[in-house]
Amino acid sequence: MTPVAQQEPRAMRVPTKPRRLMVRLVWLVVGLLFVGSFWGLDLEWAKIGELPSDVVHYFGLMFSDPDWSKLPEALFQTWRSVSMAWVGALLGVALSTLLGIPAAEGVGPIWIRLPLRWLFAVIRAVPEVIIAIILLTVTGLTPFTGALALAIGGIGTHAKWTYETIEATPTGAGEAVKAAGGNLLQMVRWGLWPSASPELMSLGLYRFEINVRTSAVLGLIGVGGIGDMLTGYVQFRDWSVVGMLIIVVIVVTMTIDAVSGRIRRRIMEGAKSIELDRIV
Repeated sequence: MTPVAQQEPRAMRVPTKPRRLMVRLVWLVVGLLFVGSFWGLDLEWAKIGELPSDVVHYFGLMFSDPDWSKLPEALFQTWRSVSMAWVGALLGVALSTLLGIPAAEGVGPIWIRLPLRWLFAVIRAVPEVIIAIILLTVTGLTPFTGALALAIGGIGTHAKWTYETIEATPTGAGEAVKAAGGNLLQMVRWGLWPSASPELMSLGLYRFEINVRTSAVLGLIGVGGIGDMLTGYVQFRDWSVVGMLIIVVIVVTMTIDAVSGRIRRRIMEGAKSIELDRIV
């Protein structure tokens, strides 16, 4: 054989220059869509120039001297919104967990997984406001309508989180339960649930946080709560009361987010410590 040192060097292949035509076409399409979107909005550019001064004007009307005389009613309506969000979260998380676990790969058969995932995708495509409008024909303008809309609307997203969490759970314990002769329910209960439950509980609290913000939006269609009260005073252009209501919404929402976030961190930190104990 010829020594390596005496071998003739191979001709170096120059890499072909990447074709950028497709990239440029994609950017061209994105640019056309962007311009077309503005064109379809029928914007009045003169009013856009006046927007900053209008915002400052109305912020002054709302927050220079808020009317706190309506605070007791605002707190009561806020409590209704939070109750709506909590009931919707409880119902939605319970249904999402029951439906999401069979939709996980390795748990339910494919003829169950695919229809369930298709159902979740359809629900995610429908906003909670549209669901509430559909429910109005049956349940009427009540806070329970808002709670049902939040529960149904939350299934699409939370069930997806559920089966993704189950699929990310280590399968060793579940396989051990199967090897010991356990059925599907026993495998889920003793093999998957102990590892997945902290993440699922954290996601359930996060669902409640989302529902608190969404419940204010649902109030705009008349199902009750702080959103309903806010709509009424905006229509009457009572800006001092509107400013007070916005302050209440911001304070309550931020407080709930902070408390819920702290609880979620404690849950996840506890789950991490349990995992470390198992490893050690």
